Amino acid sequence: MKKRAAVLVCFAVFATAALSGGQEVVEEIVAIVNEDIITLSEVRQEFAMLMAQLRAMQFPPEEQEKQQQILKEQLLENMITDLLLLQKAREMNISVAEQLRATLEKIKQDNNMTSDADLRRAVEQQGISYEAWLKEYEETMLKQAVVFSEVERSIALDDAEIVQYYRANPEEFTVPTEFKLSAIYLRTEERGDEELEALEAQIDEKLKAGADFADVAAELSDAPMNEARGDLGRFKEGELESTLEEAVAKLEPGQTSEWIFSRNGWWLLRLEEKTPSHLMTFEEAKRKVEEMLYNRKSAERIGEYLKELREKSYVRILRPDPLDR
Repeated sequence: MKKRAAVLVCFAVFATAALSGGQEVVEEIVAIVNEDIITLSEVRQEFAMLMAQLRAMQFPPEEQEKQQQILKEQLLENMITDLLLLQKAREMNISVAEQLRATLEKIKQDNNMTSDADLRRAVEQQGISYEAWLKEYEETMLKQAVVFSEVERSIALDDAEIVQYYRANPEEFTVPTEFKLSAIYLRTEERGDEELEALEAQIDEKLKAGADFADVAAELSDAPMNEARGDLGRFKEGELESTLEEAVAKLEPGQTSEWIFSRNGWWLLRLEEKTPSHLMTFEEAKRKVEEMLYNRKSAERIGEYLKELREKSYVRILRPDPLDR
C-alpha cells in the first residue's frame, strides 16, 4: 500500500480522473483508506497471488470457478479491511520481525530446507513472487496481532456457560457407532459368472473350515485387500457406502456377511469390533465446547471491532469493481 498525505491523495485522485486523450494513466486509485490508497496494480497483484494459491488447491473445475468468483467479489472489501488493520498495527507500533524470522525457520525445518534460497525456490515454483509472499506473511501476522490485542485476549468463558451448552446440545457430542472391518474383494472385470461363483465358493469353504480371514484375504482377494491382508480399517456410521453399511449393521463382532455387490465387485465383510454410539462425558467434551464457544464469541467480536474501526475511518471507493475491465 502506498502512503500519501491526505491533500496529495485528493490531488492524485483528481489528477488521475482528469487524464484523457493521448495522456497515459500511470496509475489508478481504486480506494482511499484514511491516509493510504489502494491502487489498481495492487488489486491486480493481490488477485494474482490469491489465484496462484487457489490453483495450488487443485479444486475441480466447477469449484475452482466458483471460488474464483467469490474471491473477485470480496477482494476489494478484504483489502480495505486488511489496510485498516495494518494502519492500526502502525498506530500501536507492533513489530513481528522476530516472530516472522522464527516462523520462516520453522517452515524450512519442517520441509527439510537448508537455506533461504530453498524456501524462495519452493515459493516461486507455485507461481508466487517470494517478496510478495513474504510481505503477505508479515502483514498477516501484524493483523493477527492487532485482533488478538484488541479483541481476543479479552474473551473469557464462564464455566456455567460451558456446562449449559453441553447439556442443551447433546447431538453435537454424540459419538456415532464405529466399526472395525476386514474384507475380501473380488473384481468382476475380466471374470465370468462361473469363475466368480467358483472363487466365492472356494473362499467360503476355507473360512468354514476355520482358516484365518486375513490369510484367506492375502491369498485370494484382489487388490487392495490382498496387500492389506483384509484390513479395511475403521469407519464411523454414515461413512461407508450404503449397501455395505446395511450389511455391516446386521453383524455382531466376529460375524461375516453374505457376499455383497458394490463398487464393481463382490465384497465379503467381517466385523472385527463395534463401538456403539454414545454421548461424550462432559470432561471429554469440555475442550470441544470451549473451542466452539470461544470461536463463536471471537467471530462476533471481531466483526463488531472491524465495523467500528471502519466507521471511525475515512473510506472512499472510487472503483467498486476494479477487476471487471
